[in-house]
Amino acid sequence: MRVCSLANSQPQPESAKQTMGALRVVLALFVSLLSVANVVYAVGPPAPPKPPQVPAGHWVDTWVSMPQLTEPANLPPPPFNQTNLVFHNSTIRQTIHTSIGGDQIRLRISNVFGGSDLPITAVTIALPANGAAGTSAIQTNTLQTVTFSGNSSVVIPNGALVVSDPLTFTVKPQSMLAVTLFTAQGQTTNSITSHPGSRTTSWFSFGNSVSAANLTDATSVAHWYFLSALEVWAPKNVGALAIVGDSITDGRGSTDNTNNRWPDLVLAKMQANPATRNIAVVNQAAGGNRILADGLGPNALGRIDRDVLAQSGVKYAMIFEGVNDIGTAPATPDAQQAIGDRVIWSLKQIATRVHTMGIPIFAATITPFSGDPTIQPYSSPVREATRVRVNDFIKNSGTFDAVVDFDKILADPANPSQLNPKFDSGDFLHPNPAGYQAVADAFPLDIFNIVSPKNNFS
Repeated sequence: MRVCSLANSQPQPESAKQTMGALRVVLALFVSLLSVANVVYAVGPPAPPKPPQVPAGHWVDTWVSMPQLTEPANLPPPPFNQTNLVFHNSTIRQTIHTSIGGDQIRLRISNVFGGSDLPITAVTIALPANGAAGTSAIQTNTLQTVTFSGNSSVVIPNGALVVSDPLTFTVKPQSMLAVTLFTAQGQTTNSITSHPGSRTTSWFSFGNSVSAANLTDATSVAHWYFLSALEVWAPKNVGALAIVGDSITDGRGSTDNTNNRWPDLVLAKMQANPATRNIAVVNQAAGGNRILADGLGPNALGRIDRDVLAQSGVKYAMIFEGVNDIGTAPATPDAQQAIGDRVIWSLKQIATRVHTMGIPIFAATITPFSGDPTIQPYSSPVREATRVRVNDFIKNSGTFDAVVDFDKILADPANPSQLNPKFDSGDFLHPNPAGYQAVADAFPLDIFNIVSPKNNFS
């Protein structure tokens, strides 16, 4: 106001004019300093995350990817893969499928199998274009920056994982989310963490494109890299079913970018039922996984703590494994007797570990794998006898809180040692999409009525 009154007053002496000029210079300098201060603040540390919007809630996994050491054939293609260097100056855009929804989320990134530190320069999340799986495009009006304890970049030590700060970002049940990572340095090793059996297209390009609407010059593969879990903040009555499995649970034989693995189809059935739509379904499976031996991922007995008990909000567990233990053991009576004994023993151990944490555990029977041995090398009458013996234990021992008889659902009624031809993907082992749908159709939702698990005193 005073400046305005001076501007509108009568002409002043020369000394007054000089004073006014000096005042204007000081005022301009003050405004300039304020502008600089605002710029410095804008690029400084982000504001602390808002407190969770659901009082007395908890974090629950809505999506997971079982981390494993990447085999050479599943590393990114050159030039994103060089000797002792992966993803140098690279943007990686990946889409993931939620099971339950929420208004606040957190992201986990894993370097558990990394042979060196994993430097992540920037991370963003957004809804993918058209809500599609496997797309390289995003809805830019939904884009948000991900931070980790206040930092937009992070270096993850080998063997470790990081959890992001909470983001206010609404995800709907059974929807897609795009996560884009940029690493300027890349990871200085060829031992990296991934999940090769994503059944979902991921995209790479050079340079920092975490905010780009589309990666138009990108290379694509059907693998996930570094992403470990997405969590939602949810009421206490919301929980997750964690499924430990092998390639059948991982979706071998399903259709890429359609999310029609059997756990996805069971999820759809659960979401249509008011009594079970508050249960997330998280898929902790990997192709080729075994209960007793490492190979494609750590053995199931060794990863129960990491993949079930250490996960956020798990209220139920399920195991559907054993076919690769039986199928890779020699087809001799002695070897099959030994592997059958050990599989049964290990299933008891897994149930004990899960029950100790107060979590009910379900099991599925091992599905058929006999057929043409030139196509399916597991096929053997001796191995079939082991499968039948282990299934008898699963169904009748009382070890598990509930059993779903996948064997009965998928077997050929005319030849129970083989998959029903209408459910066979062609290799006598993995179901096709119709087979996965049959599993979901027969999956009993009343098993979630179990309040507490069996005791461990038997």
